[in-house]
Amino acid sequence: MAPMGDNVVVSNVNLEKLLSMKGGKGEASYANNSQAQALHARSMLHLLEEALDSVHLSSPEVPFVVVDLGCSCGSNTIYIVDVIIKHMVKRYESSGYEPPEFSAFFSDLPSNDFNTLFQLLPPLANNGGSSMEECLASNGHRSYFAAGVPGSFYRRLFPARSIDVFHSAFSLHWLSQMPESVLDRRSTAYNRGRVFIHGASDSSANAYKKQFQTDLAKFLRARSIEMKRGGSMFLVCLGRTSVDPTDQGGAGLLFGTHFQDAWDDLVQEGLISAEKRDNFNIPVYAPSLQDFKEVVEADGSFTINKLEVFKGGSPLVVSRPDDASEVGRALANSCRTVSGVLVDAHIGDKLSEELFLRVESRGTSHAKELLEQVVKPSTSNRQPRVQPDGLQSNSFNIAC
Repeated sequence: MAPMGDNVVVSNVNLEKLLSMKGGKGEASYANNSQAQALHARSMLHLLEEALDSVHLSSPEVPFVVVDLGCSCGSNTIYIVDVIIKHMVKRYESSGYEPPEFSAFFSDLPSNDFNTLFQLLPPLANNGGSSMEECLASNGHRSYFAAGVPGSFYRRLFPARSIDVFHSAFSLHWLSQMPESVLDRRSTAYNRGRVFIHGASDSSANAYKKQFQTDLAKFLRARSIEMKRGGSMFLVCLGRTSVDPTDQGGAGLLFGTHFQDAWDDLVQEGLISAEKRDNFNIPVYAPSLQDFKEVVEADGSFTINKLEVFKGGSPLVVSRPDDASEVGRALANSCRTVSGVLVDAHIGDKLSEELFLRVESRGTSHAKELLEQVVKPSTSNRQPRVQPDGLQSNSFNIAC
């Protein structure tokens, strides 16, 4: 086990290189632990289609370009892109136009497992020179050209005025970096004894909030340049209904309870130091509706036309809720899927394995209580629609 520096996830550059959902197709992989995200996405399809109804239909001679930001490496992104393209085909046809060719960009950080994602892509229907009509009619094939775009969505990723539709699901709550003050023992925002801000001090929570809003402003500026006039953006991220940022809702359930206790177990057992624990924090912030409004209004690139709250269900999906061991395993896999890469980098593979075994054990011991918590809607989603600059007629739909 190679020794790792305490501050491995502090650096923006290092976090960008490390952060990814767990790749491959194993038990704790994102591909096998993204059912909750899939259920949320399907429950919000009517909101997505409402956003797509406002997209300007450009000339059929110009390719229609769709982007999924934070695509990860499972089938959810492929499903959503397919929904978007099929809906736009119907719009073109109902307006009496021939559908254009479609292009889809799957974008995530360079550390993302693009290989697994591309293996899941259906074959291109028109690889023999078929017409777009034949391509769209082909079952089991994709009707678009696909490409991967590695990079942080907090910076520019695409040429100006080149994208018709941006989609992003369960990604914007990930910060570009940990606020340095949260990991600085000299700071009042130092998150002593914790690995997340759920239940933390107001100073720690405000540092997280400030980082989130700085990141979101960068995201909006980049997208406002890249989007075509008349384009649309639909975003989904973890959120909260509480005005208190130390109450992180569903994110708090995952990272602020049994996951936190498992870190404390390692400290109490002498496997890691308290300082080692305190130098690790989950770079996630579940925003409130007001958090979004403050950024949009201060940035000035967009104005809010409509704001809607959408509440989802459980962050855990289990087939046998009476089986406590399955509940514990589902909790551990859910935590490991999204944070395992960072945990591995901070404490090494062996101690990481010990940590998640303790998460599973605690989840099993508290299975009934855990299920009672997660059956209540714990992830809130908001849908603002905003129009940038007064120049672009962009429908910007956010669910968080």
